[in-house]
Amino acid sequence: MQDFKRKSRRGKDLAGNQRAIKRLRTLCERSKRTLALFTQATIEIDSLLEGIYCSYSLSVARFEGLCMDYFRNSMGPVEKALRDSGIDKKNIHELVLACGLIRIPKVQAMIQEFVIGKEPNKPIYPDEAVAF
Repeated sequence: MQDFKRKSRRGKDLAGNQRAIKRLRTLCERSKRTLALFTQATIEIDSLLEGIYCSYSLSVARFEGLCMDYFRNSMGPVEKALRDSGIDKKNIHELVLACGLIRIPKVQAMIQEFVIGKEPNKPIYPDEAVAF
C-alpha cells in the first residue's frame, strides 16, 4: 500500500478502499506462494484504484525483510512446544513441519537452525501432516 501511494500520481491512498485492499492482499498471498518456489514474483493489478495500473517486482530477499518480524514471532510457539513437551532439542529424531507458513524457505531454515541442523521431513505434504 505504501509503494502504491508513493508511485501513484498525487499520492493516492488505498486505506479507505476495502475492495482494492482485498485485491492487493489476494495477489500478495499468491506472490508469497510463488516465492516459496522461485526467487522473484511479480504483482500486477489492472485498475487497482481509479483506473491506475500497478506492477511490482518482489524478490525473496525483500519479502523476507518485510516479513522478518512475523517469522521471528512464529518461533515462539516452536519454543513453547518444546518446553511443554519436556524434550531437549538434541533428542529430536524427526522434524515434521505443518501449516502454510512452513512453505516459506526462510522459516524452514530458522526452524532447522533452532533444532540444531535437523533437516525437516520434506516428503510429507504440510497439509496432510496435520491430518496424520
